Amino acid sequence: MCLICDRIEMIKNGTNPYFVRELETGYVVIGDNQHFYGYTLFLYKHHGDRTELFHLDMAERAKFMEEMTVVAEAAAKAFGAEKMNYELLGMGDAHLHWHLYPRRSGDIGGYGNHGKGPVWWYPMEKMYSDDNRPTAEELESMKKKLLEMLDSIV
Repeated sequence: MCLICDRIEMIKNGTNPYFVRELETGYVVIGDNQHFYGYTLFLYKHHGDRTELFHLDMAERAKFMEEMTVVAEAAAKAFGAEKMNYELLGMGDAHLHWHLYPRRSGDIGGYGNHGKGPVWWYPMEKMYSDDNRPTAEELESMKKKLLEMLDSIV
């Protein structure tokens, strides 16, 4: 089983502390590490042989994209983003899932092009440092903010 499938099983079992809300095509979760405050993921509900957007039929693809956009809007508003970054990569885990990064000026420090650029220009060991994990209280606060914003949009 893949990491995303494991996380979805935890959601179904009520043991994923990062879970925020279920939507029709996926699950909204707060990212484990929060260097980019408000980092959120939208996990597609299914895996199997549907590992590319073009594997989804038109209606499901449109709904998945629509819901991802709603989640991105909610994350931007809840966490005060100046700009959102969107990633759907899949070489680490082929399971369809969006990485949604609320961005702010200076959030990659002196890295990149004079402090500007994509999230991957920030050192991975710093981005995924345990120092960037929210405390239980911070996580609950973040989940509440995101859920309230999702509810106001949906």
